[in-house]
Amino acid sequence: MRRYLLPIALAALAYAFWLSASFKEVAAGVALFVFGMFCMDEGFRTFGGDTLERVLAASTDRLWKSLGFGIAATTLMQSSSLVSVITISFLSAGLIGLAQGVGIIFGANLGTTTGAWIVAGFGLKVNIAAYALPLLVFGVVLLTQKSKSLRGLGWILAGLGFLFLGIHYMKEGFAGYADSIDLTAYAVPGIGGLLLFTLIGMVATVVMQSSHATLVLVITALGAGQITYENGLALAIGSNVGTTITAIIGSLNASIGGKRLAGAHLIFNLTTGLIALLFIQPLVAAVDWISNGLGIGAQDYTLRLAVFHTLFNLIGVALMTPLIGRLVRFLESRLKERKPLRDGPRYLSDASLELPQIALHALVQETRHLFRNAYTLIAHGLSLRRSDIASGRDLSELVRNPGRTIDLDVDEQYDLTVKDIYSANVAFLTRAQARAPAELGERYQALWRANLDVVGAIKATKHLRKNLLRYMRSGNSHIRREYNRLRVRVGEVLRTIHRLHAEEEGTVTLLSLDDVKVEILQADKRIRETVDRLIRDGAITPQMATSLMNDSVYATEIMQRLLAMTEALYSATSTEKDEQLVDLSLRPEELQALAERLNTDALTEHERGGPHEGGQATR
Repeated sequence: MRRYLLPIALAALAYAFWLSASFKEVAAGVALFVFGMFCMDEGFRTFGGDTLERVLAASTDRLWKSLGFGIAATTLMQSSSLVSVITISFLSAGLIGLAQGVGIIFGANLGTTTGAWIVAGFGLKVNIAAYALPLLVFGVVLLTQKSKSLRGLGWILAGLGFLFLGIHYMKEGFAGYADSIDLTAYAVPGIGGLLLFTLIGMVATVVMQSSHATLVLVITALGAGQITYENGLALAIGSNVGTTITAIIGSLNASIGGKRLAGAHLIFNLTTGLIALLFIQPLVAAVDWISNGLGIGAQDYTLRLAVFHTLFNLIGVALMTPLIGRLVRFLESRLKERKPLRDGPRYLSDASLELPQIALHALVQETRHLFRNAYTLIAHGLSLRRSDIASGRDLSELVRNPGRTIDLDVDEQYDLTVKDIYSANVAFLTRAQARAPAELGERYQALWRANLDVVGAIKATKHLRKNLLRYMRSGNSHIRREYNRLRVRVGEVLRTIHRLHAEEEGTVTLLSLDDVKVEILQADKRIRETVDRLIRDGAITPQMATSLMNDSVYATEIMQRLLAMTEALYSATSTEKDEQLVDLSLRPEELQALAERLNTDALTEHERGGPHEGGQATR
């Protein structure tokens, strides 16, 4: 059935165009207006990401700031739907909390009222098409430029031009009806009309996916005298409620936070709409009093509609803002995050894809989530507990007990905690990179490498574990000691990376990893010399020696991949100032030379066969 709807709708439109030239003008005006909003969306997305993230940090740390951000963003973009979708992407990517997001949504509802004032106070009073054409010309000229900023400005100017042109055609179309048909003849008085036109406003907003477009249509029809003032008020209420559909659609593939935000949006608009319907008469009286005070004429219904739209949204914000805390707790208790057996992505959403910088931030967060799960799997694969690694306890002492092992099926845990996140990251990265500007290409490639390195480290852990479980409990103290040293080496690298992430929130410097790299190179040489000595002394069998050499390679691979993952995350999140540190970090040949010099200058505890079974490399 669904596949027939579009052809039927197109045929109905074509027939309506044939019947009425005025309808054709109104429909063309709506199409131009909606297309103008798409152009403005594109323009603001060009400037989005980075700028929005910086503004968010300073604009949402207080409730009143969140409200102000919502008002300002919607006033600027003239689209509460766009602000809603962007806020959902911010929330899904972990940039803001639910209370902050709710504040932005409340502010957006108030901000959308500015559009009614602009159209009623300016769009219907002058020949707005005269402003539209120059804007379109300037916009198209800027769209041909190579500069991203100029192209973004071009989209915005072209969008404004189409918006103005759409308003002009809607105004002309409704004026044309005055010569052929009086639509006010279809007005419905009383409570029945109020409910009917509220429903029509909701449906129109759902169809056009924009309460702003619906409101402009209502105001132009009202200005042309084609709908009554009372029915216009009901349409305005319906458009306010209908706009929540966009937020709900945007939240379908969002995180649980995005779904809660859409729920808050729905509750706010339903509550506001219900208040407006129940108290319509007192509100109309208040509008008359305010309008008289502002000098708005008794017959200037378009401006009075703008006053009404502002008033009932303002009342909604005033009533609901003190209840945000309770609303957040209610949504968190009703919309609970499922805890499936298989862990999946938490920060990725289709809404984030609309802004490349936000998509990048979401992918960074999800890669860190992947690492946290891999961290547990690798630690348990070595029979080390996360709490022990995260603590300051001496790992050498912890591994001395030969019977201390952790049961683990690496393949099963990989499927349950890693596979779905890794697959989602790869799919999301592919889609995000296709939309991202060229300057973000290297950052996305760095995240690709980071994900590959996490999975590679897990696979190396699986190979290492086969002999590790056998020899860490062996009656041969020499082979047991060497395998415990492998465990300690990997555990120390896990500890270092964990601390860097915890202390610096994921933004680490390459310089802090150089000493770890040197230590790995030193240990690689020591293990070869140790194996030669143990074979000469007859302390271990050739089979043990072969296993130890092979497993030391796996241990080195785990450590190197973990370090490479950390560096890749650094590259994906670093600023220009941070990138200058890359030149100060040691190159591979410099690391090798330093490791050789340190091995030559001094004997380590490991080479002397130190007192502890789990003795670790000296830094």
